[in-house]
Amino acid sequence: MESPTLAGWVGDLTTFTGRQWQREPAVFTPEAFASPFGLDELDAAFDGGLLRTPYLEMVRSDKVVVPPAAYTTPRVVNGTTHHGFADRAKVVALLRSGATLLLRCVDQWHRPTGDLVARLSEELGRRVEAFFFVTPAGGQGLAVHRDDADVFVLQAAGRKTWFVHDAPAVADWSLGELPDDERSPLRLHGVLEPGSVLYVPRGFAHRAVGAAGLSAHLSLTIRDVSLQDLRTGLGQLLSEGLDLPARPLGEAAIADACATLLSHARARLDTIAPEDLRTAARAAQARQPVATPQTETFAGAARNWGDGGPGARRGGPVSVGRTWRRLRDAARGAS
Repeated sequence: MESPTLAGWVGDLTTFTGRQWQREPAVFTPEAFASPFGLDELDAAFDGGLLRTPYLEMVRSDKVVVPPAAYTTPRVVNGTTHHGFADRAKVVALLRSGATLLLRCVDQWHRPTGDLVARLSEELGRRVEAFFFVTPAGGQGLAVHRDDADVFVLQAAGRKTWFVHDAPAVADWSLGELPDDERSPLRLHGVLEPGSVLYVPRGFAHRAVGAAGLSAHLSLTIRDVSLQDLRTGLGQLLSEGLDLPARPLGEAAIADACATLLSHARARLDTIAPEDLRTAARAAQARQPVATPQTETFAGAARNWGDGGPGARRGGPVSVGRTWRRLRDAARGAS
């Protein structure tokens, strides 16, 4: 699990992988690190005017649902009303009343965060997603809960107190909030300062409370395989090298396809090792691209058009008119 990004957060990778990874929560203080998304970037997202649900959500730990209308506003575009646009005044008012702001899948719409997520995903060989939380002092966005992911928390602003409890006691554990009567042993209790990094292993119960100022952190969730991923991966391995029609026509053809598939799967099964299945299952997660695609910018396209470069006036009125004249003249000559 060699990882320049991870090494920058946790220091010695051998120590981390041997002691903490999927075993023990820990807090790290990198010498030079800053979250790619913070309160300034949050303001820029609101200033851009396009932030809306479902990327935006307000939550409370007291099981009170905050309706989207309480923190969004509608807009009329081309005569049609569209709902769900972020309203900063409403969001700030809810923050002052103790609610937490949650931004989902930040990697999908903030380029620096997307680059970090793609890099970490490539280094770990797992699917990674980014979420941003803003919590007032004394506020708690989520009750004690378990996530189906390893989590790295990058503290961006303010201070936040974290409580990390033990791993699930049984293999068939549930996601989400813990029952009120469950009391898992506390494994870590600490306050994150800006620049701190917290690691929470998959399944370890945890909660966070704002300690000072307007606390903000970026959570990077690292997904591992589930039973469904294993099933999907096994199906792909068992059908490798098999050429069958996608849509067998008629009962006879369907019966023949069933027999061929079963025969092929029986032969393939003896050749598949557990590591092969694990690798296929991780691939079945449909993880995000390794790197953010580099596409032509609009400014670059405009320069090409202006300079008569590739694509200049392509498909425009002149080329269409010229093509039409050629087709018309050829038709006249043939008649």
